[in-house]
Amino acid sequence: MQDADLRAGAENLLVACAGLAGGNQLLILREDSANGYYDAAIAEAVQDTAQALGIGVASEVLPFDPMGATLPAGLVARMKAVDRVLFLSRSGDQIRFSADMQGIRPIMSYALDAGMLASGFGRANYQGFVALKDAVNRLMAAADHIRLTCPLGTDFSGPGVAYPETGAADVSVTRFPMSVFAPVPAQGFSGVVMQDGFLVGTGSKFYEPYGCELRQPLAVHFQGSVLQRFEGHEMDVHCARMHYAKVGQQFGLDPMTMHSWHAGIHPGCAYGMAAAENYERWSGGAFGNPRLMHFHTCGHYAPGEISLNVLDPTIEVDGAAVWKGGVFDPHLVPGGAEILAQYPCIRAVFEQPAQEVGQGPAGRLAS
Repeated sequence: MQDADLRAGAENLLVACAGLAGGNQLLILREDSANGYYDAAIAEAVQDTAQALGIGVASEVLPFDPMGATLPAGLVARMKAVDRVLFLSRSGDQIRFSADMQGIRPIMSYALDAGMLASGFGRANYQGFVALKDAVNRLMAAADHIRLTCPLGTDFSGPGVAYPETGAADVSVTRFPMSVFAPVPAQGFSGVVMQDGFLVGTGSKFYEPYGCELRQPLAVHFQGSVLQRFEGHEMDVHCARMHYAKVGQQFGLDPMTMHSWHAGIHPGCAYGMAAAENYERWSGGAFGNPRLMHFHTCGHYAPGEISLNVLDPTIEVDGAAVWKGGVFDPHLVPGGAEILAQYPCIRAVFEQPAQEVGQGPAGRLAS
């Protein structure tokens, strides 16, 4: 990677996303790189770029709690004393619904390392992708019928009218890069999701085992917000039932729930490792690519505690394949062509979309 690209990604985060300028104050809360999730280089790049822009910056390591405990009062006070807070830590995902975030404008980075920040994922204009996300939200909200299929046999559909334009779940944390549209509620949808490779957590809580491997694609049937049954290899069906029951019991929730779904909109999002090498990191780093869509299940809230993931979806909105085999066409979104024309950096990532999303040797999401 070139230093210029890394600085461009950091400036996109600091200026286009955070809205910071000289004289502002930034607090970086970073996870220990020894955890194997965020690398140290991304924190260094953001800090160096902030200082070059005249932004006051402080950085501290935030101990990671897999269960997402409440942040210490002293830290919350320090967060309120600055203009923006940047989480280079999974803790940023865990506090997105916390009442303590009132009056704080935290940012959660889904660029996990310097390479992701320096790539088209980190450099493509943040505000342009916010505009694209809003345009997709409006498209979904106005739809009469939405159908989603995939090469393995996923097939579910429902009316778009169940989708609120403001999104199924508003959060108090700014997401960088902006890489998904707002979750579409499962209510009104029904059909089957073919889950390949594994069941995995959502980044809400990090329990053990976080991933549950599957021998063959597993058919997950649902009706509205109710997960009805699993079909497939008998050992996979047994594994899925036990895994959902265990996670539900651990957190005191109804496990057989389908809450909402959405897909990636950022073709600059690349994930080069096989998902099975680190399920936790994959679930937090790959989902923004349009080759992936996911369901929030096991809990009546987004993101739930278990994620169902579909590779290379086709999403038809009123008959138009806005996603086709994992390729998102913004020209089929009202206003999308104008966004591409306004932001050549966004057009560039659509012209050369990243293909790596954590597939194993067979090219599927299997381990």
